[in-house]
Amino acid sequence: QVQLAESGGGLVQPGGSLTLACQVSTNFFRLNPMGWYRQAPGKEREAIAGITSGGGTREYADSVKGRFTISRDNGKGTLYLQMNDLRPEDTAAYYCNKAGPYGPWEVWGQGTQVTVSS
Repeated sequence: QVQLAESGGGLVQPGGSLTLACQVSTNFFRLNPMGWYRQAPGKEREAIAGITSGGGTREYADSVKGRFTISRDNGKGTLYLQMNDLRPEDTAAYYCNKAGPYGPWEVWGQGTQVTVSS
């Protein structure tokens, strides 16, 4: 069964940066498109970034485009999210999971909390 472990969250001031990582324990990691999702209090989980299996194509939600960068290391089974120019509205729990037309795996990790506040 796939296991996902997100890390790297924390408290940061507006305008600051964080890099999130997600360790994915499956041999299928390198075969699947992957994405980052986030869920703010009282809101539904939303997809914010996606990357193809080989890393050649990346997509972003309008809310993070130009500020966040998704990347992956298939050899390490790890997905990354570089977040710059963070804003209070970026405050949320961040998760990684499979992306693409067949949707995420049923299993989710514990997420990592990002709080942007002065």
